[in-house]
Amino acid sequence: MGLIPYLSALWTTNSSNMIEDTYNGGRILPILEEFYTLQGEGYHTGTAAFFIRIGGCDIGCNWCDSKSSWSFGTHPMIDVDDLVERVSAYHCKAVVVTGGEPGLFPLDYLCRQLHSRQIKTFLETSGAYDLSGEWDWICLSPKFQSPPVPDNYLRANELKVIIEKESDFRWAEDNAISVRNSCHLYLQPEWSQRRTLLEPIISYIESNPRWRLSLQTQKYIGIP
Repeated sequence: MGLIPYLSALWTTNSSNMIEDTYNGGRILPILEEFYTLQGEGYHTGTAAFFIRIGGCDIGCNWCDSKSSWSFGTHPMIDVDDLVERVSAYHCKAVVVTGGEPGLFPLDYLCRQLHSRQIKTFLETSGAYDLSGEWDWICLSPKFQSPPVPDNYLRANELKVIIEKESDFRWAEDNAISVRNSCHLYLQPEWSQRRTLLEPIISYIESNPRWRLSLQTQKYIGIP
């Protein structure tokens, strides 16, 4: 069996032991890209952070702006200890782990190594899978085709719902029911529809002020 079918079988069977073995207990991970920048969305907008984008996702959002992260078995396997050393060379106080879908990977070791350097761990996830790792902040961005597992709602510090069409407001409210009262709620226009949807989102938030607006400011100002 080739590498790509083998990895696909791992996620199909959801065998945690097989996944741990494949990634040497999380000491190696498939990394699409890594970069130091400012957080552009949600609660931590404007905050400096080191981003780690893991390669591999089976959610399949049609509007995804990181489709290069979907494939399994095509991204370089990176030594996590070396990765943490590179993170430590910056003045950052937080690492954002995104994807792809980070919930598909063993992340306990990465989190332990970052915490040992007093670096906070932030996660961006659809929540469709049980999560590994110890997280200082979890941004849950649920997707209709693969809803979050129930426990992930209770772990979320931030709920960020992408609005692609007006019916998505109902989806946002359905998800907001399941998070904690302390969870911050955000509505974010899908980038290609932002001019059409921004006004309805603003009007919705004015009528439902527990929600806040999230914009992809990184795209407006031209940073990663």
